[in-house]
Formats: sequence, structure tokens, C-alpha cells
Amino acid sequence: MIRPSIIALSARTAALCLPTSGALYRLPERVRWRLSALTADAEVREGEATTVVNLFHDLRPGGSYRLEVEGFQSLEFETAACTGLIDATAFGLMQGVRHDDLEGARANAAALAKAVDAVPTGGTLRLPKGVWTAYPVRLRSGMTLHLSKEAILQAPSGRTGWPILEARDTAGRMLGSWEGLPAACFAAPIHAIGAEDLVIEGEGTLDGAGHLGDWWSWPKETRDGARRPRGLHLVSCADVKLLGFTVRNAASWTIHPQGCNRLVAAGLTVAAPPESPNTDGFNPESCRDITIVGVRFSVGDDCIAVKAGKRGPNGEDDHLAETRGVRVSHCLMERGHGGLVIGSEMSGGVQDVSIEDCEMIGTDRGLRLKTRRGRGGSITNIAMRRVLMDGVETALSANAHYHCDPDGHDEWVQSRLPAAASIETPAIDGVTIEDVEIRKLAHAAGAFLGLSEAPIRNVKIRRLKITSYRADATAAPPLMADRVRPMRHETIVAECADVDCDEPALLSRAPISVSLE
Repeated sequence: MIRPSIIALSARTAALCLPTSGALYRLPERVRWRLSALTADAEVREGEATTVVNLFHDLRPGGSYRLEVEGFQSLEFETAACTGLIDATAFGLMQGVRHDDLEGARANAAALAKAVDAVPTGGTLRLPKGVWTAYPVRLRSGMTLHLSKEAILQAPSGRTGWPILEARDTAGRMLGSWEGLPAACFAAPIHAIGAEDLVIEGEGTLDGAGHLGDWWSWPKETRDGARRPRGLHLVSCADVKLLGFTVRNAASWTIHPQGCNRLVAAGLTVAAPPESPNTDGFNPESCRDITIVGVRFSVGDDCIAVKAGKRGPNGEDDHLAETRGVRVSHCLMERGHGGLVIGSEMSGGVQDVSIEDCEMIGTDRGLRLKTRRGRGGSITNIAMRRVLMDGVETALSANAHYHCDPDGHDEWVQSRLPAAASIETPAIDGVTIEDVEIRKLAHAAGAFLGLSEAPIRNVKIRRLKITSYRADATAAPPLMADRVRPMRHETIVAECADVDCDEPALLSRAPISVSLE
């Protein structure tokens, strides 16, 4: 029998994996489990598991436990110690503050700041059940924020007096950002800068209240000197655990680790309405060693978008840093523009990204790589294995003519003729696709459009299975580039791209681009 594996442990939460052959986000059938405390009181919990990744909350700090799951070996583990538990209400935090009561929200932010300061290193700040409206709160190193079941930490709907992160800190490093460039932005409702050994956990909810204010009405603008806030923004943090909670209704990107190392996100729920603009689910930018496992996404933009900054309009690059080592597994993407997306802000380089054992249901695209001339940087060693795509319009895509930014439709960006190669020429090299099943395909199984001066290299597709097509699909371009012909029920099309498929019949000879002649 297989033994359950430990994803992450904190003082009160255990994130565990039930690795079942063939299981993606869900288990093939329910299994019963029994969790026993190996202490004098011998507390016992019992239940059923329906998903591969399972979170156990409200455990005893420094406790020893045994997990028994039918069909698996037993697993024993110990939770971390806790140096002290602080209740957020001990510092004047008020329940029942309306979202438009800005004075009450400021008072609650001040109370939470005092509570954060009171948490001893290695201790926990607990937010109890209830709706708590507060302006942004900054967390710090060596602490846990525990969101109790039915606890909702909600941002206010107004932004008068909302704190702003400047574009750079006093050392000149990127602090605030917008689409890969240093830029002042409103602070996220929960944020941390330079924090280490930080845990956010629990069965509660972080609500960015994007639906209550006017945030979603100005997605690409600057107002009051700043860009929109994220839902959860982690800047230059290390050794972070995000366990079990829900993040919803972010004003823009939902979870944005920026310049972070060694972060684990397990068992989260990330949600935003389908019409909400740029509410990406999880966007690691210029990060290393990121694990995203057992997360459920349903958002208004890309579910996961891996980024590495954007070269400035005048070639500015001092803020760029690579992203390397992103591991995504056992996740469910129920809606969004893309399942796993890389780019288009990738000027620092994106290396070693894998997505395995995931389900994508109704996303516009599955695996999506996007860049353009002017970006520079490279995307290398990307792998997708054992993924089900159901109702995904275009399953696989790589586009080096992405028409983003004000000049995105200019001829120098969109021309299919070779341009002079330079530091601003992006490269895509090394994409492996294995054991992917596509159901209800609409537009294309794969579309790969490279640059004439830098073709896409080393795309290998193995055991790709198309089991059905969407009967009511209408033809549409599978890539956001100019002069791409509409497609319906296409297999794999490629232009300026080296694609090797173990089933040659899936490789179409039809062109991607429409000739101007």
C-alpha cells in the first residue's frame, strides 16, 4: 500500500496528499479516514476524503498524530510548536463594520496591526468567526495568521486613505508593481514584505471586496497615484505556507508572490466572478521553488500565470529576475482564460515549470505560453503530464506574437518576416507534453507560433488523446496575435516552431497566419 505524503505542517494545520494512481484533483471514490492524537486524551476524528489533497485544521501545537486512510499505509506526524496564541479581538477589533464604514475599517486595521505586533516569534494570531472589515494589514516574519472557520477578513469598498506601496524601496528594489514593471500600487488587504517563516492558514476567507468598490471599473488605469491592489501580495518573502483558506473577489491579481523563495500553497480556494478583469488566481513572479498543490480555481482571468517581470519601454531591466522551479499538481481549474500560463511578462526568464495530475474545466486555454518582440528572456524546460482538459477551447498554445501593450499591433511586433536578433528577442525552448486528454475540443488541440528569427524549439508531444469535439463550436483564432486564421476542431498547427509528435496524423499542414497578399 502507498503511504500518504506530507505537503506541509504548521502548528495547527496538516496538508497531506493521498497519491492515488490516475487521480487528478479528485479521488476516484470516497475513502474513509481516521485521525488519532497520540496523547493521553487520544482525541479521534473521522471522516471521508474526496480529493487527493486534504487539510486537517485546528490540531494541537506540538502534537503527535496518526492518520489511517482505507487503502493506504498509516502515517504518523508531529505538528510544530506554537509560542503563543493571540486573539485578534483582544486589541479592539470590531465585528459588524460595514464595508462602506471607512473610519471603522481604519480602526480595525489599527487593531490588527497591534495584534500582529503582539504575536511572539513562532506564535499565532487567530481571527475568530465573524465578518471583520479592515484596511490593509501587513504581516511579519515568524508568525501564523489563523483564519478560523466562518471568519471573513474583508476589505472596505472605499479607498480614501488606503495605504500605497511605492514602486521601489529605499534600496531601489521593486516594491510596488504593475504587469511586470515597478509601479506604485495600493497595498493588498493582506501583504508582507521581506517576511520569513510566515504561515497563513485555516478554513476562513480573505475577501478583497473588488465587487463592492469601483476597482473592477478601471482595470488598466492609475487612480489616486496607484494601481489596483492584489488580494494577497507577498514581496521578497521566504519560507511561506498558505494552507486551506479561501481568497475571493480580489481587486486585481488574487495571489501575487513577487521575488519570493520556497513557498507552498495547498488546498486553497481561489475565486472571482467570470467578468472581473485581471483577477488572475495565482501569479508567482521572479520566484524560486514554488509549490501549488490541491488548489481550486474559478476566476476572471488566468488561473495560474507564471511571470518574471517585463523589460521597460526604454530597455530598463534592473528589476528583472528569473522564475525557476514552479511545481503545480492535483489542482482544479474550473474557469479562466488559461489553466497554466507563462508570460507575457517573462523578461527575466522562466525555467523549470511543471504541471501534473490536474483538471481544467471550461478554461479558454490549457497550457499557454505568450511573449513578443521586445521582451527578451527565455522560457525553457516546461512540462505538462497527466492532465485532463474538458471544454477547453485551445488546449496547448505558444505565441511569440502576443499583441499586448499599446504597441502590440505594430508591424515590428506582428511581422512574420525575420527581424534582427537582440537582447530583446524572446526564446521558447523545451516543452514536453505527455498523457493529456482533451474532451469537447473547440478550436485547436495545439497552436505554436514562433518568431522567424527565433523559432520555438524542442516541443515534444506524447500520448495526446482527443476524445471528443464540441459540436456547437464556432471558428475563432486560437492565439491572440494579428493575422491568425479562425479555427474549428483543428489538431496541432505550427509556424516557426519545431514540434515533434508521436502521432504524426495530429500534425496539421494548414497554416496559422493569414497572408496579407
